[in-house]
Amino acid sequence: MSSHQRTSPVARRRIALSQNFLHNAAAVRLVVRSARVRPADLVVEPGAGEGVLTRALARTARQVVAYEIDPRLAARLPHRTRAHPNVLVVQGDFVRARPPREPFAVVGSIPYSRTSDIVRWCLDAPALTSATLVTQLEYARKRTGGYGRWTRLTVETWPEYDWRFVARIARESFTPVPRTDSAVLRIQRRPTLLLPRNRLAAYRDFVAHGFTGTGGSLRATLARRHGPARTRAAFRTLAVDASAPVGYVTPAQWLALFCALGPRARNPGAAPGIR
Repeated sequence: MSSHQRTSPVARRRIALSQNFLHNAAAVRLVVRSARVRPADLVVEPGAGEGVLTRALARTARQVVAYEIDPRLAARLPHRTRAHPNVLVVQGDFVRARPPREPFAVVGSIPYSRTSDIVRWCLDAPALTSATLVTQLEYARKRTGGYGRWTRLTVETWPEYDWRFVARIARESFTPVPRTDSAVLRIQRRPTLLLPRNRLAAYRDFVAHGFTGTGGSLRATLARRHGPARTRAAFRTLAVDASAPVGYVTPAQWLALFCALGPRARNPGAAPGIR
């Protein structure tokens, strides 16, 4: 008999759906506190699972819409949340749902295998105010400049969203215990954009071109489009390392370079501050 055949149906479903349930009370409180949920808030929870976080959120939020793709778990959630009439359980795939039209926050301990899809859904939702997500530790580090490197997704969305690594969560806080630790990742929509809205598309194009990596460094890549002399001057004025590979340039430096080199460029010295 193969190992797969010996595995119970419940265990196979957990593996298929990437189910690791957050059960540690202190970790749950940390997530709720990090989400900054207020009494008037609408909260959407992807992957409600056994409802531990759902109940904690319901104690503070005006309403919690809890999505669960597993029919077995979804059927049990109304009973588990019966003390909280402000919880609406939806059996279905969160990433196929239509986002609310009113301002809302996303809070969830999400399936690791669906992290990219869930994050993209959040970023594409016009009324989203913030997303506080429990992800794999490595994912949260990569998206927030861990190891001194920055990903294209973070850089592209930086004018609209602030990405923050909040805290590490030990793997023992979950059942079953996953192979790696997790982290609380918070993505918050900025109250004021760092660029005018009509320049966001041009900025994303600027970043996409920079991340092609042609030439070995960001300066070499940008020089192909904006000219060697102009690019060299911008890097020198903004004190950006001319030899830095693309991933080691901070989001603030990307913004400054765009303002210096992009359409309708301003004086490089007036560009957003570099950190």
